[in-house]
Parts: sequence; structure tokens; C-alpha cells
Amino acid sequence: MKERLIILVTVIIVTFLIPGNLFSQQYHTTSPKALKAYKAGLTAFDYIDYANAEQYFNQAIETDRKFFEAYMMMGELLLKQRRFKEAAGHFQKAVQIDSSFYPNAFFNMATAELMSGQYEKALVHYNAYLTVPKISEKNRILSVRNIKNCQFAIEAVRNPVPFSPESVGDGINTNNDEYWPSITADGQTLMFTRQERPSENVLRKSVFQEDFYLSYLSDKVWKTALNAGAPLNTNQNEGAQSLSSDGTYMYFTACDRPGGLGSCDIFFSGLSNGKWSMPVNLGSPVNTKYWEVQPSINAAGNMLFFSSNRPGGIGGKDLWYSVYKSNKKWSTPRNLGNKINTTGDEMSPFIHFDGKTLYFSSDGLPGMGGLDIYFSRMLDDTTWTDPKNLGYPINTYNDEMGLTIESGGQMAYFSTKRDEKEGKNIYSFKLYEAVQPDPVSYLKGKVTDKESGQVLIAEYELVNLSTGKSVINKLTDGNGNFLVCLPSGNNYGLNVSKDGYLFYSENFMLEGQHTAMEPYLKKIMLSPFRVGEKMLLANVFFEVDSWKLKKESLAELNRLSDLLKNNKELKVEIGGYTDATGSNEHNLNLSEKRALAVLDFLVETGIQAQRLKYKGYGNASPVGDNVTSEGRKLNRRTEVQIIEYKK
Repeated sequence: MKERLIILVTVIIVTFLIPGNLFSQQYHTTSPKALKAYKAGLTAFDYIDYANAEQYFNQAIETDRKFFEAYMMMGELLLKQRRFKEAAGHFQKAVQIDSSFYPNAFFNMATAELMSGQYEKALVHYNAYLTVPKISEKNRILSVRNIKNCQFAIEAVRNPVPFSPESVGDGINTNNDEYWPSITADGQTLMFTRQERPSENVLRKSVFQEDFYLSYLSDKVWKTALNAGAPLNTNQNEGAQSLSSDGTYMYFTACDRPGGLGSCDIFFSGLSNGKWSMPVNLGSPVNTKYWEVQPSINAAGNMLFFSSNRPGGIGGKDLWYSVYKSNKKWSTPRNLGNKINTTGDEMSPFIHFDGKTLYFSSDGLPGMGGLDIYFSRMLDDTTWTDPKNLGYPINTYNDEMGLTIESGGQMAYFSTKRDEKEGKNIYSFKLYEAVQPDPVSYLKGKVTDKESGQVLIAEYELVNLSTGKSVINKLTDGNGNFLVCLPSGNNYGLNVSKDGYLFYSENFMLEGQHTAMEPYLKKIMLSPFRVGEKMLLANVFFEVDSWKLKKESLAELNRLSDLLKNNKELKVEIGGYTDATGSNEHNLNLSEKRALAVLDFLVETGIQAQRLKYKGYGNASPVGDNVTSEGRKLNRRTEVQIIEYKK
């Protein structure tokens, strides 16, 4: 994939090409030498020989400083090379020579001024252009849109937002181009694309080479980045990647690969034993014969956002999303709708770890010119809030894209070119509060056998206790490790299980919390089936001073029922416990009725009553103090103990 398809920074500027025969043969020069150089420049321009064209046009201008056509063509040439400030200067000189000869000069001049941050001048000249009779409808629409951009930009510059970018360091940034950062939820792994310059790539001196690199954080310093290696990196170009929250898999863009459906497709690769798997094309319906690029996967791994120019969209390039279904296939992608997508281009989506805050780039919304970064939040009905521009100087007259934000919601990473000698580098900055996503904590765990200490490949599931829906359901890696994101605002239940073992459960009561939380680091030991082994039902809840089960208990109780159905050799006792509040008699009675409520639920799901016993222990055997609310909460619990096990 060529650099233009990795960076994907293309601002479409509608200008009129100005071949020599567009003007009257009565040129604004009487110098044969100037005219000869001008015509030679036109020939070079037509053959896309921009270096010689620039030389000839400069000769024409130096020979005759009043040569209107030479200034116009020089401006056009510089526009094509995205040298906007220089282009604006040449158009301005042409208009000073003759403001009425070629009215479209005002449009070209205003466009170059907008794209070089000269907003006040651009505003005046777009308005002047709109007074010209019989202008093209396309240019009229663009002028009206860009007047709004100028007005927005002037106000944004007057009211800058906090922004203090800092380089991520020499471990990542070099004199090559580094861009498109993505980071894991724990903030310890940063993946990015590096484009090596031809002179530094021995094997491919004739072209640029793009590869994935990884850097790891140690003592708050990003260490020297390592090439991700084959088969992820190839002799072709890879980029625009989205790393999973735990760093064990990724989605990325590759173009012109054998077997691809379109010019650019989305691929998947997983990490195992330190090596990336052979990339797999996602295929239909995500990929089509059109252009699918810049994927972003949510923390749960079941929602994939990307940019595409496929039919059915609103503009040139739109944002789409696909959902990973229970049959292990991706759903037919859906357009994010006209709250997000415009008649312009929307690209570079990043869905934050909170699962609902989307950052993306657009040139169709009011902005600073070119591609600006915006954010929007997904509502409960999957619609989106009105996008908000991140403001100046995060956004400028240049193209801004490729933003990623760490799980806590404060530190952002992006790529920009601040030193011509070094090319593009990756920077971090603190995102100001108004545009921060909801903070996300995470649980990082390692699963082992309680008796032997051997690491276990186990299943882990995160459940939204309010809805009862599974948020994530996966296996630990080969070393028994896993990472689960815990977005604020909801209560979650975690279950870790493996055949032949009692399961582990825990809950995280985060409802209403919207502040950064310390991550949870757990060593989870699963107990193999053996008489006397116990497990805590951490996600079984009762109404206050009652034995009525809360709906949040259903997921855990159904898991317990499944455990008993799949292991008919087990007989268990349900034990109920209370804190020390109230009399001993009351607590004993309450705990017994709570244990019975769990037993009754299991019987209703088909578990034979003779396999179940129940007992209330009241406030006996406390596991926490009975002084603090946290200690009392630990004491109010339900446990399951194996009382008979016949292999």
C-alpha cells in the first residue's frame, strides 16, 4: 500500500486547470523570452514534470514580473504539490496584476489561503468569488462550505484549547516517518507504522517500505521499537492498524495483496508465543471490491469500525461498523448515519476503550480546513451525538488524523511533522476534559491451578450485571493471562472457568463512577473438583434484609446450574452468610433463607434436589471486619462447597 493509502490524507481541492489556450492569446506579457519559458512550463506541467515546470514558470516570472498567466500556473502547480502558502502568494500577485481577467482566480486564491491558515483573507476572497456571475455550481457549493470553515477557524484560533504535545521519545521516533499509533488498555504496548526512506532500506531502495513496529513501556520510557516481523510484515506495505485492548490480536489495512476483494482490504492477525500469525483477509461482507481501510476494534472485540467508499454511503468515504455475531461471522456493515457522515470524507475512526466514544477525521464538517478530528458518543439506541471539533491547535489547516487515546481517557497519541529533518513523529498530549472519553479501568489476571500452581488456559467472561448480557467471552493466552476493560457507568461480573474446576467470580460495582480508577491486578487460582473445596458466588445479590434474589444474580446462578448439569458427579452445599448487623437469631434465619432461595432456583432449572443441600451460617466465619462497610459487604456472601464427588 502506497504512503497515500496508509496516511490517507487527501484533501480534494476543486480548481480549474489553466492550460495556455484558456486565456486570450493576448498574454499579459510582451516578452518573447518570458512567453517561451511559460509555454515550456505548460508542456512540462502537462507531462507531470513538476520540477521542470516550476523552473520554467519561475523563469517566466523573473523575466516579466507582470506576467499574470505565469503567476496563475505557478499557483496551480504549487496547489498540486500541497505547498499552499506559496500557492496563495502567487495567486495574490496574479490578482494584483489583473483582478477581473480570470474571476476563478479568487476561488483558487481563497482555497490556497484556507489551506495555509490565512482564514481572514480566504473569507474575503470566497465572498468576492460568490459575487461573480455564472460560476460553476460545484465551486459555489465549495465556497459556501469553506466560508463556514473560515468563520469556524477564525473563532477557534481566538479561543485555543489546551494543547502541549511531547515526543514519545527516541525509542520510537527516528528520522523516518512514524505514524498511526495504537495502544493497549494497560498502556504498556504501543504499535505503530514506520516508513523507511529508500536510502535506508537496503532491499528496496527504489520505493518506501512500511512496516509495523512495537515498543514497550518500562520505567515510564518507551523502549527501542522492534519490527513485528514476518509474516505480519512483508515486502509490501502494511499500516493503519488497530491493536486489541490486550495486545493479543490486531486488524489492519493492506492493499493490492493476492486474494484481496478490493484495492484495499482489512486483515486480521493474532499473537501467539511472541509471533504474529499469517494475516487473514476478513472477506465478505466487511471487505468488498471497493475500498475498506483504517479499522478500529472496540475493547470487547465485537464491534469493528472502518472507512469505506462502498455504495450506500452519504459522501465520498464514510464510516461503517460491523458486529461479530455468535456464529463467529461479521455482520453486514452498517453506515454510521448522517450525524457522523457527510458529503465529504470521514476517515480514521478510533473507538475508545469505553466502547462508546468515537474519534474520527472529517473534511465535511466545519473545521480548520482539510481533515479535522472530531468526537461523538454512541447513545443507548446506537445513534450518535452531534460531532464536536477538538479545536485549535489540536486541529490546524493541515490534515489531522490517526488519534488514539489511552484507557484512562486523558493521554492521547497522534503523529505530526514538526521538524523537516525528522519527518513524521509520534507525540502524546493530555486531552482537555471537555473532549475526554469516559475513563476505563481494567482487570489484568493470571489463572493457575490452586494445588499445583500450573498456568491454565481458561475461559473468562465479563457480564453487564444490569442487563445480564455478556460483554466479552474469551480464553486466556497460553500463559494463563488475560486483560478485561471495565468502562465506568456499569456494574460488571467476572467469571473464570475451566472444565474440572470450580469457577471464580468477582464483581466490580462501577455504576455512576466516571473517574479514573486504579487497575485491578489478580492472581486467580481455580480449585479442582475435590470434596471440601469451596467457591464464592460473588455475583449473587439479594434485596436488603431479604432473601429475594436480584435480577443481577441470574447470570451467575445460571452458570452454577450449567456447572452442575455438566458435572453430575458433584453434590454441593449452598451456604449463606451475613454480617454482624442485627441479632444472631435474625442473621441465622436470613442466611438460611438466602441459601434456600439459591437451592430453589437451581431446582427450577432442572438440578435434582438430592444433589443439593443448604445451610445458613449467620454471621459466623467472617472474612472481613464488621466495622467498615467494605468489611460487612465481604461478610454478606453465598458460597458453594463440594460435599460429594465421584469421578
